[in-house]
Amino acid sequence: MKKHFFKIPTKPFLFLSLFFSVSTYAQITDTIPTNPNEVISVDEVIVTAGRKSENINQIPSSVTVISQKQIQEQLEFTADISQIIGNLVPGLSVSNNKSNNAGQTLRGRAVLVLIDGIPQSTPLMNGSRDIRTIDPSVIERIEVIKGATSIYGNGSGGGIINYITKKNFNKNPISGQTSVGLRVNPYNSKETFGYRVSQFLSGNSNKFSYMVGGSIDYTGLQRDGEGLVLGQTDGTSNSYQNNVYTKLNYQINDESFVSVMYNFYNSTQHSKYISKNGVFGVSPTIGVKGEDPGKATGTPFNHNLIVRYNNNAIFGKTQFDASFYLNSFRSMNRYVQSATAWYGPGQTKINSNKKGIRLNFNTPFSLGNIPGEVTYGLDLLNDVTYQDLTDGRVYIPKMNMTSFAPYAQLKLDLFQDLVLKGGLRYENAQVKIKDFRTIADGPNGEGSIDVEGGKFPYKGTTFNAGLRYTKFDLFNPFVSFTQGFSINELGRIVRSAEESTLTNVNTKPILTNNYEVGFSSRYKMLNFTAAYFISTSSDGVSLVENSNGLLRPERAPERTYGFELTLDANISREWKAGATYAHVEGKSEKTDGSKKYLSGARVAPPKATAYLRFSPNRNLNLALNWLMTGDRNHFSPNNNGVYLSGEAPVKTINLFNLSGNYQLNQNWGVSLGIDNLFNTTYYTVASQYSANVANYVRGVGTTATFTVNYKF
Repeated sequence: MKKHFFKIPTKPFLFLSLFFSVSTYAQITDTIPTNPNEVISVDEVIVTAGRKSENINQIPSSVTVISQKQIQEQLEFTADISQIIGNLVPGLSVSNNKSNNAGQTLRGRAVLVLIDGIPQSTPLMNGSRDIRTIDPSVIERIEVIKGATSIYGNGSGGGIINYITKKNFNKNPISGQTSVGLRVNPYNSKETFGYRVSQFLSGNSNKFSYMVGGSIDYTGLQRDGEGLVLGQTDGTSNSYQNNVYTKLNYQINDESFVSVMYNFYNSTQHSKYISKNGVFGVSPTIGVKGEDPGKATGTPFNHNLIVRYNNNAIFGKTQFDASFYLNSFRSMNRYVQSATAWYGPGQTKINSNKKGIRLNFNTPFSLGNIPGEVTYGLDLLNDVTYQDLTDGRVYIPKMNMTSFAPYAQLKLDLFQDLVLKGGLRYENAQVKIKDFRTIADGPNGEGSIDVEGGKFPYKGTTFNAGLRYTKFDLFNPFVSFTQGFSINELGRIVRSAEESTLTNVNTKPILTNNYEVGFSSRYKMLNFTAAYFISTSSDGVSLVENSNGLLRPERAPERTYGFELTLDANISREWKAGATYAHVEGKSEKTDGSKKYLSGARVAPPKATAYLRFSPNRNLNLALNWLMTGDRNHFSPNNNGVYLSGEAPVKTINLFNLSGNYQLNQNWGVSLGIDNLFNTTYYTVASQYSANVANYVRGVGTTATFTVNYKF
């Protein structure tokens, strides 16, 4: 788990840093080698976060890399990708144990989710299911850029999460891996049995290589530490997760290749239980026998198709990468018997269809004895997003966004050990909405009005610059300034229109400024890092509960800030240990100048993790992990003694998990993972701050997973 620390630099260096700034800082959550006794140097870690393959120790960028080995270790006790990254990424909120990732922010702000650089998020109307859009078994590594960045476009005020999919490394015509796993709650096993099966084949023949495979995952009934069935609102009990993955590659010549990647993912709940409300702050909402009359909730489908052409010498030494992509996504919300926003029962679904082109060039050059390179290109995107009910009623009309974004990034290696990086990106997005009629909130069309649509422009230029000094392993400092560009969640405004026109819609984009300073330190067996950041936006946005109990976007100046610490120790060839700590806080400014803490849906409580890993030989690996989320209590109830949404107090949670794997021979291996090792009864962070009895649900009790792996 390699990360970075901060220290105020000397005055000359501070002056340079304020002038140039720095993108972010490089960090590695953990680099676990295939051979547990092998130590991989940071110099060997290659990332593509800056839209070019680079050694991580040369990047003045805040990047957390989760390795394939680390993903595999997490898969020994959980297949939930939102839980995996919540466990491993400092500054990212923990998973809410639901089918959505609502409230899972990065450094108190929204995060843009990508698959191989292709956007999965729906910023026009956030369905909060973008983190759970791919199965972890097809992921080679996960790159997380922290802090505002516009390098991949709209919606990354807190950073980006980029899932890099697997590619074939085997030179054999065919090879494969089969995994079969069973999971159960060992203390209260009734109906909790689940399973997971995955199969992958890959091969290489002459200039052609391929990887095909998929996975099927079923999660049984989930119970808490006392054996009570968990409440079912947006839950994952009795849910099916399916993933189909294909990647084909043709090597045209030594310098160029073309590839095609397709991934299908779905995750839906088919529960035989419904929720029975408890009392918020007193007793949990639980599941009782019953059937929800609506369709299965979750993600019915997420299709991704990417066609890529790469040439490492398209002219001179210039590298060129072109990608064409299609994405089709649907999020199905839960069925409600009666709604505030519309008349009668109903169930909504968010639909998003994206298509785009990414063109990226990289040209090396030299200024005298100073080597450098410039990365430049163009991103084109069309995103059509809307929300309707399963009975055909339109809740949010089609929002058709077209985005045009050129960019350029400069890198200079000054004096051999000083890396300077800076660049800009121009965002030009326009959203078109046709005339529409709002959904009725009473019988016979009551409350429905005709609204005139229009064109809504969002434009802005973002900058980044950074310095990183790489000469000394003991002290490797950096300082940074970056900006992010986001469009306000337009769908929430459109669906609650109260006038016949949308001409008064605020089309000013959300520009986020991220300031960061830190250093990394490597000394013998120790790796120590830390960073301090401040993130500001003069016109940010939060969802605020109005008098009708509905969440509405509220724009106001915002400031989030915090720090991250990590320590890793290679105690011996057999023993490794480490720990992290992240603290994030944030406030918004009211019209009267007073300041208010951001809600729990935006800012997570402090988070600490620790691990102890034991590998006595090449065949056996054992790992004990600890996760702690701390207290956060900044709000008071109203005159009726009720907390507003997101403002209820959060209490400390301590959880442990244990995992181990043993390689029986060259082909066969087994693993055992135990999540919530001590069967702790607790309320999730999201359920605590929600102030909503329907969401006042406990976390999952002990879950044991046994897996058999076969490779050939």
